[in-house]
Amino acid sequence: MKSFKLFILCLLFLLIGCVKHVNVDQYNEEFNKQQIIANTDSIFGVSFPEDKDWSMINNNEINIHIIGYDVKTVQILCLVNEPNEDNEYTTSMFLINESSDISSNMKIKCDIPNDYIKLYCNFILNDGKQIIKSINDNEVTYSNKSLTRGNYLYDLPSGDFKISSIIPSYAAERGWITYEKLYEINDYQSMKISVPDYDDEYKDIFRSLVFSVFKNGRKYNNLPLVKASGYYNENIYPITTGGDPIFVSVVYKNDGGYKEVENSDLYYYYYKENLKSSQSAYLEYLPKYKAIPLKDCIKGDNVISKHTAYALLYFGDELHQNVGKQGSFEWPAGYKIGFMVRAKTTAENGKKQGELYGDGRLNNYINKYDKCNFKSSKLGDDGPRATWLTVNDRLLMCWESGTDADFNDIILEVEGGIYGITNIPTIEPNKYMLCFEDTELGDYDMNDVVLMGERLDLTHVKYTLMACGAIDELYFRNLDGHVFNKYNEIHKHFNAKQNEFINTYTINKTPVWEVFTVDKDFSFTNINDIPYIYNKTKDREIKISLKGEDPHGIMIPYEFRWPKEKICIKDAYTEFNNWGMNQITSTDWYKKPIIEKTLIIE
Repeated sequence: MKSFKLFILCLLFLLIGCVKHVNVDQYNEEFNKQQIIANTDSIFGVSFPEDKDWSMINNNEINIHIIGYDVKTVQILCLVNEPNEDNEYTTSMFLINESSDISSNMKIKCDIPNDYIKLYCNFILNDGKQIIKSINDNEVTYSNKSLTRGNYLYDLPSGDFKISSIIPSYAAERGWITYEKLYEINDYQSMKISVPDYDDEYKDIFRSLVFSVFKNGRKYNNLPLVKASGYYNENIYPITTGGDPIFVSVVYKNDGGYKEVENSDLYYYYYKENLKSSQSAYLEYLPKYKAIPLKDCIKGDNVISKHTAYALLYFGDELHQNVGKQGSFEWPAGYKIGFMVRAKTTAENGKKQGELYGDGRLNNYINKYDKCNFKSSKLGDDGPRATWLTVNDRLLMCWESGTDADFNDIILEVEGGIYGITNIPTIEPNKYMLCFEDTELGDYDMNDVVLMGERLDLTHVKYTLMACGAIDELYFRNLDGHVFNKYNEIHKHFNAKQNEFINTYTINKTPVWEVFTVDKDFSFTNINDIPYIYNKTKDREIKISLKGEDPHGIMIPYEFRWPKEKICIKDAYTEFNNWGMNQITSTDWYKKPIIEKTLIIE
């Protein structure tokens, strides 16, 4: 029997040696492919199509035309939908490339998520101003004439506008600010000025940018963003230039249909003294003048429209004004102007009644007042109620008039004879998450190495090592930096041992990052540009998955919650298999994590 087995084995070797074109390496490679396919099918419970394309990013070239010499930097911006933890979507705007190599006709290549909403080009000018333009069919043109929005002064209303009555504030009636007086004007209907509406492009840019910064809803507490900008409390005051009138237009409101804004009025006050925080009590006693009865200029909920403006009146510097005092549209120079919204809701429950100041130092009482439902805002004793954003050289004042702290309940444009505030929001670079298995026969938790890439500008990319859920000896390839290179083992970047799991069971280590210089044609879609992993323990290279391969290396075009240790990506993202089976199904699978099965570093 043994002789028969030996004979068969020798015959098999003889046949293999005699058959033409048989390649042992090719035989082993095909054998390994079959192993990989069998393992993948077993782990995922389905068979992915042989032509499956795992890419979720496209590389496009944007053609940019510049007329004039005042542009110093060009940014390409991408508007996308992002979900919150309740799977409700909100828009976000990200930077996807930037160049300061300016010419009249230039091209910028960009890695664009497949599910993007729209592209914009941000032209940063030599004087620091920024003008955003829509990109259509990969083309955009800027001309310095686009700044001629009319820093015009509207025709002023005619009439004798004077103080008609004086009433106490709610704060005075409640004993908080005993002497605070509110001054009403005699004829608001005649004060209205019809003004041109925004064009459609500006309305689109307004909505895209403002609500990417101040996301809507109670779950988005935007107070930290307001404070980070610095344009709040003592820094919220624009300053009069002198001579020119000051115009205010209500351009947006959204109070959820409760008509709280319609039941409110906008007031203003002014002073010339340079106050310190300890002197802010002085502001309580300044006269507060009604500027706009908001119900007279509201188009509807969630509507962007500029159609009516009101000019602010200057009444002199007396702390106690009299009925009949006439105002002037001509302002002296050097006055700081503050604003207040007086909520007057008269519902049976008596809620939402009180004066809400842009300067949080005047909100010490109202922000913690339980009887009018303002305490639930959690703005704190001195939390501001307004801040500023500059969108295409227009100054917008963004208000929190309720309790959800999203700072987009009322938005006004202030223009004319003021200067001193330019708050241009910073657009953060988009994130590209590279998630690797460290071996061909993996468990597909996709956290053996998690690397985040960001395109900072035309020639710089930042990589951040987020997690390592492997015990093999791993090294980066296609990165040649001081930190990330082919010589430094990946675990050691975290000062961890090789058998230590980093940020895969819990978040236990701080990410490590490095900035790299790249060619201007670099792309996250180019296999030759993408970093990959060398597993020294198994002597294997693990690269981003190509069309028709198993998903051992995938790239997510946004910040991404990676699966916890030993949790397959199909179990952390229940729509992954749907997308794996069909290229046009569940294309937003990576936006729908099971939170308790995934991790992210906030």
